[in-house]
This record gives sequence, C-alpha cells and structure tokens, in this order.
Amino acid sequence: MLHRLSVLILAALAASTLAAPAYAQRHDDFAELDRLADTGLNPQASLSLARDQMQDGDLSGAVATVERLLVAHPEVDDAIVLHVALLCRLDDRNGAYVELTELNAIRIGDEAWSEVTKACGPVARPRGRP
Repeated sequence: MLHRLSVLILAALAASTLAAPAYAQRHDDFAELDRLADTGLNPQASLSLARDQMQDGDLSGAVATVERLLVAHPEVDDAIVLHVALLCRLDDRNGAYVELTELNAIRIGDEAWSEVTKACGPVARPRGRP
C-alpha cells in the first residue's frame, strides 16, 4: 500500500512538473494579450507596434493591431493609410480599394502614400481634404 501511494505521489509530481511549462506559456500569452490591448489605447504606440509586427513578418498581427486602433480611434488618419497598405500586402485588394474611398476624406503625406503604392502598386492617389 505504501509503495502504491509513493508511486501515485511521484506520478502527481511528474504531471505537475509537465503542466508547469504549459501554464507558464498560457500566462505569457495572456500577458501578451494584455500588452496588446493596452497598446491599443495609445495611437502612436499602436502604430509603432504595427510597424514592428510588419518588420517581423507578422502581417496578420499588424492588421489586427491597426484594426483595434481604428475601433478605438477612428480619427487616426495614419492608421487608415497603413490599413490600406497592409490589406494590399495580404492580397486583399478588394478590401484595400474599399478603404481607399475613405482616404478621400483625409490628407495623405508623401511618405504614407509611398507605403501604399509600394504595397498596392500604382493606384490613383485620393484627393484628400483641402
């Protein structure tokens, strides 16, 4: 009986040791989600994070970051322009062209427009607001 109890205790310890990395990873994932959510409250931090994600090749993550930003701050013109470029890079040209109609209401800087044409190819530049 004592031997069986010892085996059960050892098995429980082994299982908890194996589960610890999974718990730690899940905890790290939640911490990362919290960080991403907090970043969405700050437009400049969100744009910076999206650009970092783009450089790391995480285009889906960058789109998600920009879309969270646009939900919280739809007035951030740079986010709309970056969203168009990201949609083109993800081969969602139809979505990008729909977004381009939104660009008629904002002024687009040369650098931002260069990013769009680099991703989308030659497209007519929206008029922008006066």
